[in-house]
Amino acid sequence: MKNILIRADSSSIIGAGHIMRCLVLAQQYTKYNVIFATQNLPNNLNAEIIKQNYQLINLNSNSCEEILLLIIKYKIDMIIIDHYLIDYIYESMIKKTTGITIFSLDDTYKKHTCDILLNHNINAEEKRYKNLVPSNCTIKCGKKHMLLRKEFYLEKKINITTDKKYIQIFISMGGADVSQLNIPILEILNHISKIKINLVTTDANQNINKLRSYIEDKPWINLHINSTQIAKLINHSDFCITTSSSSAGEIIFMNKPFVAVKIVPNQTNMYNYLLQNNYNVLEKFDTKIMLFHIKKLIKETCEL
Repeated sequence: MKNILIRADSSSIIGAGHIMRCLVLAQQYTKYNVIFATQNLPNNLNAEIIKQNYQLINLNSNSCEEILLLIIKYKIDMIIIDHYLIDYIYESMIKKTTGITIFSLDDTYKKHTCDILLNHNINAEEKRYKNLVPSNCTIKCGKKHMLLRKEFYLEKKINITTDKKYIQIFISMGGADVSQLNIPILEILNHISKIKINLVTTDANQNINKLRSYIEDKPWINLHINSTQIAKLINHSDFCITTSSSSAGEIIFMNKPFVAVKIVPNQTNMYNYLLQNNYNVLEKFDTKIMLFHIKKLIKETCEL
């Protein structure tokens, strides 16, 4: 059996996305022995890796030397890298020292020394990687390579009629909510009657206790932590509020209306794609503009 090492991290600063999409990717390698190598950073999702029955190795640092030792020790055949702080020089050292296959995930069009490159965002363009990867690199880009859990394909087949007594809203501002927008968005929605909200987050959210406290007296808000039913929650919604990230891609896949906010610079490409394709999008969070989009979505999808 061949061995695969997945190198990714999660924290309240990094977010949850790298680990979550690597867990989806790992499911494509059922005939391989998959090992995760992560740092034990604050508010990480390492427990989720263990929960899904993958071996987890805690790293002391992000050093290449530590990874090289693991590659040798565990006789790794391929390393999957999903990390903004691992660059082409780091990858070159792995390739030169070990010769193993390098599979890099990228969504910002950076230079890589890899054998396989995956940009799974729906807006990804293969031509933009010209001169950024080796000539023999296999490039996988766009919606046909989206990292979607099986639940999305199953749920999309189910036609849902939402409860017209209420406006059903799905909110996902990233697993760590690095911009701390969950509560400001809930404050806007607090002034709208007859709504039900499903808000998803993860253990990587350092403000999770503050969020719990906020919704304590608001029975119309359901908080879902580390949910495995994202597709179902999206499907049962009238519209969604999310970030200009792969989450927007998931919602587009489910054919649901939404408004998305760009919260970090690496979401610029997706933001531009959404803007150019006439989706509801904010370059940065603004209460008045968000309220405008929410009212617009209510009118278009579920005005009572």
